Amino acid sequence: MHNIVEFIQGIYNTKDFIPLHEPRFIGNEKKYLNDCIDSTFVSSVGAFVDSFEKEFATRVGSKYAIATVNGTAALHISLLLADVTKDDEVITQPLTFIATCNAISYIGAKSIFVDVDLDTMGLSPESLKGFLTLNCEVIDSKCINKTTNKIIKACVPMHTFGHSCRIQEIKDICDTWHISLVEDAAESLGSYYKDKHTGTFGKVGAFSFNGNKIITSGGGGVIVTDDEVLAKRAKHLTTTAKVPHKWEYVHDEIAYNYRMPNLNAALLVAQLEQLDNFIKSKRDLALKYEEFFASNERIDFIKEPKNSKSNYWLQAVVVKDVQKRDEFLDFTNKNGVMTRPIWKLMNELKMFQDAQCTNLDNSKYLEERVINITSSVVI
Repeated sequence: MHNIVEFIQGIYNTKDFIPLHEPRFIGNEKKYLNDCIDSTFVSSVGAFVDSFEKEFATRVGSKYAIATVNGTAALHISLLLADVTKDDEVITQPLTFIATCNAISYIGAKSIFVDVDLDTMGLSPESLKGFLTLNCEVIDSKCINKTTNKIIKACVPMHTFGHSCRIQEIKDICDTWHISLVEDAAESLGSYYKDKHTGTFGKVGAFSFNGNKIITSGGGGVIVTDDEVLAKRAKHLTTTAKVPHKWEYVHDEIAYNYRMPNLNAALLVAQLEQLDNFIKSKRDLALKYEEFFASNERIDFIKEPKNSKSNYWLQAVVVKDVQKRDEFLDFTNKNGVMTRPIWKLMNELKMFQDAQCTNLDNSKYLEERVINITSSVVI
């Protein structure tokens, strides 16, 4: 494994500690932050919020974008927009970051876990269709889970590490079964499936701008939709349901203080200007990793799936011998190159152990073998 460490050190031209993924602020970030401070509009009202929402919608090809304080908030509101309510059920994948399931749980809904595909690491259309065919029926345009007699309101696939799942096939299945599609596109800004940007296939989609994402504002998220009614509803719910007025404080329902501050939006406007450069760097890095690991019979580099174009947010490998995974992690981290395993399956966490599941063989296989390797933009 010495050659792996040396290879990564060579890419980044350093023998100092190399983090898994660090942000790059190489454009107008400081200028726009200073402009924001000078304007005195540093909270959730300001020109940078408006500018970012407009530019982001254009970038991904949606009609509307609503900025939020983080990606989890974007997911939470997206599920509310899909009419998910307490005691409803939501289908998702067990191989995901916990924010996906937390957002479902905030509403009092229950997660159902279906398996992922090995090549995309995202929700499997075949597993989804099999679960619905075996366990569900449509009554009065509602998908009813015959095991629990609950309504399955939504399906939340996640585009793992920026690699698109088979989202069009998932949408077709959801449409047939009268289930709202809510995309967890937190990791996939700049990724496409069949020439359509991730996050724009469903009723709503949610993105994240956490400190380790491909572009970042330290925190931050955004909801995208083509539905004007839902967009206005998202803005209202994220702004404490305040009725617009020059001076009155009237709120017409219980809602959330989820709006993105103008300071964060200033960072994002600058970061969005660099997105094409960041994606090019990450795709170039992926080619180097693919070539490096091509001759290694024990490790497979994870490449973008068929019919997709990936942002390669986090580069990842599959260690075929499950016993070697921890050896890889231990050696690289001890030698100053940060690597990490993929997430523990959600159904194995105590909060979700009672969730209904399909066969999860693919998810378990990946959980035991996938490692994220250094993925920062090379400058």
